[in-house]
Amino acid sequence: MREKTLLLVEDNPDDEALTLRALHKHNLANKIVVARDGQEALDYLFGSGAYSDRNTSELPQVILLDLKLPKMDGLQVLERLRAEPLTRHIPVVMLTSSNEERDIIRSYELGVNSYVRKPVDFEQFLEAARQLGLYWLVLNEAPYGRN
Repeated sequence: MREKTLLLVEDNPDDEALTLRALHKHNLANKIVVARDGQEALDYLFGSGAYSDRNTSELPQVILLDLKLPKMDGLQVLERLRAEPLTRHIPVVMLTSSNEERDIIRSYELGVNSYVRKPVDFEQFLEAARQLGLYWLVLNEAPYGRN
């Protein structure tokens, strides 16, 4: 069975720490990779830039993607992911504080698998991260990389 990797794309250090805490607390991922902007996420996935020596056949089981990111926003990242055969089928969860209807609609138009608003309350945020990890890393069957 392949290692379950989660790619967290998050520029807010507090939200990153909360998400990591919830995932580690419940032992939901073998490996968590953090990218702090959209370009870094793409570099990781496609093995470019600082990740040029990474084996790109080892893909994350799920990507938690913030919408508002520096360099390249979440919608631009999502559009690129869905355009490439290598990453087209990786589940992507937009995990964001945006409640703008146009962001939700555009995310689904571009092929997001789920759109989740970050809860403001600390305990609710931890629970949301736990549930996301449980579903996407434990219950969901990925279409690739099965042994």
